[in-house]
Amino acid sequence: MGKMEDYISEVSKWNKELRGFLESEDVDKNNELWQRLDHFTDIMEGITGPLNIQELEKIQEQVDGLHSDMENYFTNRQRVGNVYMNEPYIAAGKHVLPPLPYDYKALEPHISGEIMKLHHDKHHQSYVDGLNKAENMLQTARDKGDYSLVKHWSRELAFHGSGHYLHTIFWNNMSPKGGGKPSGALLKEINKYFGSFDRFKAHFSEAAKQVEGVGWAILVWSPRARRLEILQSERHMLLTQWDTIPLLVLDVWEHAYYLQYKNNRGDYVKNWWNVVNWKDVEDRYLKASELKWKPF
Repeated sequence: MGKMEDYISEVSKWNKELRGFLESEDVDKNNELWQRLDHFTDIMEGITGPLNIQELEKIQEQVDGLHSDMENYFTNRQRVGNVYMNEPYIAAGKHVLPPLPYDYKALEPHISGEIMKLHHDKHHQSYVDGLNKAENMLQTARDKGDYSLVKHWSRELAFHGSGHYLHTIFWNNMSPKGGGKPSGALLKEINKYFGSFDRFKAHFSEAAKQVEGVGWAILVWSPRARRLEILQSERHMLLTQWDTIPLLVLDVWEHAYYLQYKNNRGDYVKNWWNVVNWKDVEDRYLKASELKWKPF
Protein backbone atom coordinates (compact mmCIF):
# COMPACT_ATOMS: atom_id res chain seq x y z
CA MET A 1 0.00 0.00 0.00
CA GLY A 2 1.40 3.42 -1.00
CA LYS A 3 1.67 6.55 1.13
CA MET A 4 -1.50 8.05 -0.36
CA GLU A 5 -3.49 4.90 0.40
CA ASP A 6 -2.08 4.87 3.94
CA TYR A 7 -3.13 8.49 4.40
CA ILE A 8 -6.67 7.86 3.13
CA SER A 9 -6.94 4.81 5.41
CA GLU A 10 -5.82 6.83 8.46
CA VAL A 11 -8.22 9.69 7.67
CA SER A 12 -11.11 7.21 7.26
CA LYS A 13 -10.26 5.65 10.62
CA TRP A 14 -10.07 9.11 12.23
CA ASN A 15 -13.45 9.99 10.72
CA LYS A 16 -15.08 6.93 12.34
CA GLU A 17 -13.42 7.64 15.70
CA LEU A 18 -14.60 11.24 15.55
CA ARG A 19 -18.19 10.16 14.96
CA GLY A 20 -17.98 7.81 17.93
CA PHE A 21 -16.53 10.57 20.09
CA LEU A 22 -19.35 13.01 19.25
CA GLU A 23 -21.90 10.33 20.08
CA SER A 24 -20.21 9.57 23.42
CA GLU A 25 -20.24 13.29 24.27
CA ASP A 26 -23.97 13.58 23.44
CA VAL A 27 -23.43 16.31 20.84
CA ASP A 28 -26.82 17.33 19.43
CA LYS A 29 -27.44 15.70 16.03
CA ASN A 30 -28.64 19.07 14.72
CA ASN A 31 -25.33 20.71 15.60
CA GLU A 32 -23.28 22.04 12.69
CA LEU A 33 -20.43 19.73 13.71
CA TRP A 34 -22.52 16.72 12.67
CA GLN A 35 -23.42 18.38 9.38
CA ARG A 36 -19.74 19.00 8.64
CA LEU A 37 -18.86 15.47 9.64
CA ASP A 38 -21.67 13.93 7.55
CA HIS A 39 -20.43 15.89 4.53
CA PHE A 40 -16.87 14.70 5.15
CA THR A 41 -18.06 11.09 5.56
CA ASP A 42 -19.78 11.29 2.17
CA ILE A 43 -16.52 12.54 0.61
CA MET A 44 -14.49 9.70 2.14
CA GLU A 45 -17.02 7.03 1.19
CA GLY A 46 -17.07 8.37 -2.37
CA ILE A 47 -13.36 7.71 -2.92
CA THR A 48 -13.02 4.77 -5.31
CA GLY A 49 -9.53 5.22 -6.71
CA PRO A 50 -6.29 7.23 -6.60
CA LEU A 51 -6.59 10.97 -5.94
CA ASN A 52 -4.66 13.82 -7.54
CA ILE A 53 -2.85 16.51 -5.57
CA GLN A 54 -5.77 18.96 -5.71
CA GLU A 55 -8.20 16.34 -4.34
CA LEU A 56 -5.81 15.41 -1.52
CA GLU A 57 -5.41 19.10 -0.62
CA LYS A 58 -9.20 19.48 -0.40
CA ILE A 59 -9.40 16.49 1.95
CA GLN A 60 -6.64 17.98 4.11
CA GLU A 61 -8.54 21.28 4.22
CA GLN A 62 -11.63 19.38 5.41
CA VAL A 63 -9.58 17.61 8.11
CA ASP A 64 -8.03 20.88 9.31
CA GLY A 65 -11.44 22.56 9.34
CA LEU A 66 -12.98 19.77 11.40
CA HIS A 67 -10.09 19.93 13.88
CA SER A 68 -10.64 23.67 14.28
CA ASP A 69 -14.42 23.30 14.63
CA MET A 70 -13.96 20.60 17.29
CA GLU A 71 -11.59 22.77 19.32
CA ASN A 72 -13.93 25.77 19.13
CA TYR A 73 -17.00 23.73 20.04
CA PHE A 74 -15.56 22.08 23.14
CA THR A 75 -13.79 25.24 24.29
CA ASN A 76 -17.08 27.15 24.08
CA ARG A 77 -19.18 24.38 25.59
CA GLN A 78 -16.89 24.27 28.61
CA ARG A 79 -18.26 21.12 30.19
CA VAL A 80 -15.85 21.51 33.05
CA GLY A 81 -14.58 18.20 34.37
CA ASN A 82 -13.61 16.74 31.01
CA VAL A 83 -10.34 17.51 29.29
CA TYR A 84 -10.56 19.90 26.34
CA MET A 85 -8.03 21.51 24.06
CA ASN A 86 -6.94 25.16 24.50
CA GLU A 87 -8.20 25.44 28.07
CA PRO A 88 -8.53 29.10 29.08
CA TYR A 89 -6.39 30.59 31.84
CA ILE A 90 -8.39 31.46 34.97
CA ALA A 91 -7.07 34.51 36.76
CA ALA A 92 -7.29 34.87 40.55
CA GLY A 93 -10.88 35.41 41.67
CA LYS A 94 -12.39 34.62 38.26
CA HIS A 95 -13.79 31.12 38.79
CA VAL A 96 -17.41 30.56 37.71
CA LEU A 97 -20.01 27.92 38.49
CA PRO A 98 -19.90 25.27 35.74
CA PRO A 99 -23.26 24.34 34.20
CA LEU A 100 -24.71 20.93 34.93
CA PRO A 101 -24.26 18.62 31.92
CA TYR A 102 -27.90 17.52 32.27
CA ASP A 103 -31.23 18.79 33.66
CA TYR A 104 -31.82 18.98 37.42
CA LYS A 105 -34.31 16.12 37.27
CA ALA A 106 -32.27 13.95 34.89
CA LEU A 107 -30.89 11.71 37.65
CA GLU A 108 -34.29 10.89 39.16
CA PRO A 109 -35.41 8.69 40.84
CA HIS A 110 -31.92 8.11 42.25
CA ILE A 111 -31.22 11.78 43.05
CA SER A 112 -34.10 14.22 43.12
CA GLY A 113 -34.25 17.38 41.04
CA GLU A 114 -34.78 19.45 44.20
CA ILE A 115 -31.51 18.16 45.68
CA MET A 116 -29.61 18.73 42.44
CA LYS A 117 -30.85 22.32 42.13
CA LEU A 118 -29.94 23.22 45.72
CA HIS A 119 -26.69 21.30 45.58
CA HIS A 120 -25.51 22.88 42.34
CA ASP A 121 -27.00 26.39 42.47
CA LYS A 122 -26.51 27.09 46.19
CA HIS A 123 -23.83 24.85 47.70
CA HIS A 124 -21.45 24.67 44.74
CA GLN A 125 -21.89 28.38 44.09
CA SER A 126 -20.84 29.08 47.68
CA TYR A 127 -17.57 27.22 47.09
CA VAL A 128 -16.93 29.20 43.90
CA ASP A 129 -17.60 32.45 45.78
CA GLY A 130 -15.40 31.39 48.69
CA LEU A 131 -12.57 30.37 46.37
CA ASN A 132 -12.71 33.67 44.49
CA LYS A 133 -12.69 35.65 47.74
CA ALA A 134 -9.72 33.70 49.12
CA GLU A 135 -7.74 34.20 45.91
CA ASN A 136 -8.53 37.91 45.85
CA MET A 137 -7.53 38.36 49.49
CA LEU A 138 -4.25 36.52 48.93
CA GLN A 139 -3.62 38.67 45.84
CA THR A 140 -4.16 41.75 48.02
CA ALA A 141 -1.76 40.34 50.60
CA ARG A 142 0.91 39.92 47.92
CA ASP A 143 0.32 43.41 46.57
CA LYS A 144 0.59 45.01 50.03
CA GLY A 145 3.21 42.67 51.43
CA ASP A 146 0.90 42.09 54.42
CA TYR A 147 0.65 38.41 55.26
CA SER A 148 -0.88 38.72 58.74
CA LEU A 149 -3.99 36.77 57.63
CA VAL A 150 -2.27 34.33 55.27
CA LYS A 151 -3.07 31.37 57.55
CA HIS A 152 -6.81 32.12 57.45
CA TRP A 153 -7.04 32.76 53.71
CA SER A 154 -4.88 29.75 52.88
CA ARG A 155 -7.34 27.57 54.78
CA GLU A 156 -10.23 29.20 52.94
CA LEU A 157 -8.39 28.60 49.66
CA ALA A 158 -7.99 24.90 50.43
CA PHE A 159 -11.56 24.39 51.66
CA HIS A 160 -13.45 26.28 48.96
CA GLY A 161 -11.05 25.35 46.17
CA SER A 162 -11.31 21.64 46.98
CA GLY A 163 -15.09 21.98 47.23
CA HIS A 164 -15.27 23.64 43.81
CA TYR A 165 -12.99 21.18 42.04
CA LEU A 166 -14.48 18.03 43.60
CA HIS A 167 -18.03 19.14 42.77
CA THR A 168 -16.98 19.89 39.20
CA ILE A 169 -15.72 16.31 38.90
CA PHE A 170 -18.81 14.98 40.69
CA TRP A 171 -21.33 16.44 38.21
CA ASN A 172 -19.50 14.90 35.27
CA ASN A 173 -18.99 11.59 37.09
CA MET A 174 -22.77 11.14 36.82
CA SER A 175 -25.14 10.74 33.88
CA PRO A 176 -28.80 9.86 33.34
CA LYS A 177 -27.44 7.11 31.06
CA GLY A 178 -25.01 5.89 33.72
CA GLY A 179 -24.77 2.77 35.83
CA GLY A 180 -23.52 -0.69 35.02
CA LYS A 181 -19.77 -1.17 35.11
CA PRO A 182 -16.73 0.23 33.30
CA SER A 183 -14.97 -1.45 30.42
CA GLY A 184 -11.64 -1.45 28.66
CA ALA A 185 -8.46 -0.24 30.33
CA LEU A 186 -10.21 1.08 33.45
CA LEU A 187 -11.93 -2.24 34.18
CA LYS A 188 -8.64 -4.09 33.69
CA GLU A 189 -6.94 -1.76 36.15
CA ILE A 190 -9.76 -2.17 38.68
CA ASN A 191 -9.56 -5.96 38.40
CA LYS A 192 -5.76 -5.86 38.67
CA TYR A 193 -5.68 -3.98 41.97
CA PHE A 194 -9.00 -4.74 43.66
CA GLY A 195 -9.44 -8.30 42.36
CA SER A 196 -12.80 -7.68 40.70
CA PHE A 197 -15.29 -4.92 40.02
CA ASP A 198 -17.59 -6.23 42.78
CA ARG A 199 -14.77 -6.03 45.34
CA PHE A 200 -13.96 -2.50 44.21
CA LYS A 201 -17.63 -1.48 44.44
CA ALA A 202 -17.97 -2.94 47.93
CA HIS A 203 -14.79 -1.19 49.11
CA PHE A 204 -15.81 2.17 47.61
CA SER A 205 -19.35 1.91 49.03
CA GLU A 206 -18.08 1.19 52.54
CA ALA A 207 -15.56 4.01 52.31
CA ALA A 208 -18.42 6.37 51.38
CA LYS A 209 -20.70 5.15 54.16
CA GLN A 210 -17.98 5.38 56.80
CA VAL A 211 -16.67 8.88 56.12
CA GLU A 212 -16.73 10.57 59.52
CA GLY A 213 -18.94 13.66 59.57
CA VAL A 214 -19.03 15.13 56.07
CA GLY A 215 -16.78 14.50 53.11
CA TRP A 216 -16.13 12.31 50.10
CA ALA A 217 -15.20 8.85 48.87
CA ILE A 218 -12.66 9.15 46.06
CA LEU A 219 -11.14 6.72 43.57
CA VAL A 220 -7.73 8.11 42.66
CA TRP A 221 -4.86 7.29 40.34
CA SER A 222 -1.39 7.36 41.89
CA PRO A 223 1.22 8.30 39.24
CA ARG A 224 4.01 7.23 41.59
CA ALA A 225 2.63 3.87 42.74
CA ARG A 226 1.20 3.34 39.22
CA ARG A 227 -2.12 2.04 40.50
CA LEU A 228 -5.60 2.95 41.70
CA GLU A 229 -6.58 3.56 45.31
CA ILE A 230 -9.72 4.49 47.27
CA LEU A 231 -9.49 7.35 49.73
CA GLN A 232 -11.82 9.16 52.10
CA SER A 233 -11.77 12.91 52.50
CA GLU A 234 -13.28 14.67 55.50
CA ARG A 235 -14.70 18.07 54.66
CA HIS A 236 -13.16 18.57 51.21
CA MET A 237 -9.44 18.42 51.74
CA LEU A 238 -8.52 16.49 54.90
CA LEU A 239 -6.97 13.00 54.70
CA THR A 240 -5.80 13.71 51.14
CA GLN A 241 -2.86 11.84 49.63
CA TRP A 242 -0.95 14.41 47.62
CA ASP A 243 0.38 13.43 44.18
CA THR A 244 -2.81 11.50 43.38
CA ILE A 245 -5.49 12.36 40.81
CA PRO A 246 -9.24 11.99 41.54
CA LEU A 247 -11.10 9.85 38.99
CA LEU A 248 -14.45 9.07 40.63
CA VAL A 249 -15.85 11.06 43.55
CA LEU A 250 -18.96 10.62 45.69
CA ASP A 251 -20.22 13.51 47.80
CA VAL A 252 -21.51 12.28 51.16
CA TRP A 253 -22.11 15.67 52.75
CA GLU A 254 -25.68 15.66 54.06
CA HIS A 255 -26.77 18.33 51.57
CA ALA A 256 -26.11 15.78 48.79
CA TYR A 257 -28.84 13.37 49.95
CA TYR A 258 -30.68 14.37 53.15
CA LEU A 259 -33.82 15.87 51.56
CA GLN A 260 -34.47 12.54 49.83
CA TYR A 261 -32.78 9.87 51.94
CA LYS A 262 -32.86 11.55 55.35
CA ASN A 263 -30.16 9.91 57.51
CA ASN A 264 -29.96 6.75 55.38
CA ARG A 265 -26.63 7.36 53.70
CA GLY A 266 -26.39 3.68 52.76
CA ASP A 267 -29.40 3.81 50.42
CA TYR A 268 -28.06 6.97 48.81
CA VAL A 269 -24.71 5.27 48.14
CA LYS A 270 -26.41 2.13 46.83
CA ASN A 271 -28.64 4.04 44.40
CA TRP A 272 -25.86 6.38 43.29
CA TRP A 273 -24.18 3.53 41.42
CA ASN A 274 -27.08 3.67 38.94
CA VAL A 275 -25.95 7.08 37.65
CA VAL A 276 -22.16 6.67 37.55
CA ASN A 277 -20.82 7.94 34.23
CA TRP A 278 -18.10 5.38 33.57
CA LYS A 279 -17.17 7.03 30.27
CA ASP A 280 -16.14 10.16 32.14
CA VAL A 281 -14.25 8.13 34.76
CA GLU A 282 -12.40 6.20 32.06
CA ASP A 283 -11.53 9.44 30.23
CA ARG A 284 -10.02 10.80 33.43
CA TYR A 285 -8.15 7.54 34.03
CA LEU A 286 -6.66 7.47 30.54
CA LYS A 287 -5.36 11.03 30.89
CA ALA A 288 -4.12 10.50 34.45
CA SER A 289 -2.32 7.25 33.60
CA GLU A 290 -0.16 9.12 31.10
CA LEU A 291 1.71 10.63 34.06
CA LYS A 292 4.72 8.58 35.03
CA TRP A 293 6.56 9.66 38.16
CA LYS A 294 9.50 7.72 39.55
CA PRO A 295 8.17 5.15 42.04
CA PHE A 296 9.32 5.13 45.66
